[in-house]
Amino acid sequence: MSNIIWFTGLSGTGKTTLCLLLKKELIKKNYKCLLVDGDIFRKKTNQKLFLKKDIIKNNLSIISFCKKNRTKQDFIIVSVISPLKKTRFFAQKLFKNNYYEIKTYSSLKVLEKRDVKGLYKLAKLGKLKNLIGYNSKIKYETSKHKHLRINTGKLNKKENLKKILKYLKI
Repeated sequence: MSNIIWFTGLSGTGKTTLCLLLKKELIKKNYKCLLVDGDIFRKKTNQKLFLKKDIIKNNLSIISFCKKNRTKQDFIIVSVISPLKKTRFFAQKLFKNNYYEIKTYSSLKVLEKRDVKGLYKLAKLGKLKNLIGYNSKIKYETSKHKHLRINTGKLNKKENLKKILKYLKI
């Protein structure tokens, strides 16, 4: 049975970067890993994420995909904003002790400076009107269950990876 490592947080907080580092480290330790990136998954399924119901549908699709692939991997690493605690709670209930949630975050100033995809710039110019955590009606909801929080604006990638491995007890 796979461990599901669910990275959540706003765009630009370093979810994908940390997921790739973690996958590389786990493979070095001879674990079988599958990475599910929210952006790639959404493009493959042609889902739009402008409404709350669309986000829920996308997240439930990712959870279903993880469930179907659980027996083939040691770890399934998920990188998706997943702003609604309802869907993360559902994943936690489904995968129980095999579910690990990692919340990545940074200050808005750091996110605007980093802005790898140019989303914050577009939002600032008013060309993007639904950037979660910036100008969207959909707010990021914090989980109530135990999870790891990583401020990617304070620690470097290597320090963050060390923290994640400790949390996963690897």
